[in-house]
Amino acid sequence: MHEAIARMLGKYDLRTLEDYTRAIREILQELALLGLWRSKFFEKAAFYGGTALRILYGLDRFSEDLDFSLLRPDKELDLSTYNSALKKELEAFGFDVEVGKVGKAIESPIQSAFLKAETKNQLLVIRADQEIVKQIPRGQVIKIKLEVDTDPPPGFKTHTRYLMHPIPFAVRTYELPDLFAGKMHAVLCRRWKTRVKGRDWYDLVWYVANYPEINLAHLEQRMRQSGDWQKEESLTPVSLRDLLTEAIKKLDIEQARQEVEPFVSQPETLAIWSKDFFLDVVSRIQISH
Repeated sequence: MHEAIARMLGKYDLRTLEDYTRAIREILQELALLGLWRSKFFEKAAFYGGTALRILYGLDRFSEDLDFSLLRPDKELDLSTYNSALKKELEAFGFDVEVGKVGKAIESPIQSAFLKAETKNQLLVIRADQEIVKQIPRGQVIKIKLEVDTDPPPGFKTHTRYLMHPIPFAVRTYELPDLFAGKMHAVLCRRWKTRVKGRDWYDLVWYVANYPEINLAHLEQRMRQSGDWQKEESLTPVSLRDLLTEAIKKLDIEQARQEVEPFVSQPETLAIWSKDFFLDVVSRIQISH
């Protein structure tokens, strides 16, 4: 096992198969970011979303995919041009990973790629206990989706964060009030069929507890682009709170709790969730323009 990977594993409490699988997923995510940095991807794009919060800011829930936004619209971008750099980086640290492009069923500004690795092979790379390896079902894979928005809404700022492992490198990301605006857009506007994405509501609580300032102007741009704010007047603090109150009234608390529970290490923290709780949470948001 590569010495740098051993150091990265050292921050995890590895007891169960799930512990090992989560650790490998997060290590693969960070190696992918390193590969993108080496290939100059962050000169034209920024990292955002739940995995950015976890890796760069310490969000205490697990996240599966890597989300990016171009700094300015460019519909000619081809995400697959980075496939070889990603594969080369992962192989350099001993991992056997397939990298491919996700085909689009409908026309959209979102480009997608994936990393896919057989769980058993990667556990052997990190020399996991044989009793853990034996638990893996035949054919089980770890799959990480990469998505980049090639037509980002305007009004956001970025800055650079630094990661120390496996080597020191830099990642461009949205500033926190703009990251919060992106998450708020998901809370209010995400179309997830009939289900509730509890991860969005969990992240909302995390933001308010840690970084409660939101860029209202960027949220408005996101909502206008998605067609969820079509009024002539600007989105105001009052209208945002009205939208949140209405969303909370409609929220299926139990369904939200069940959706996020597999992604948190302390599910007992979800016991407090109620509509009154969320109404209190959103009253603490600090709004900037």
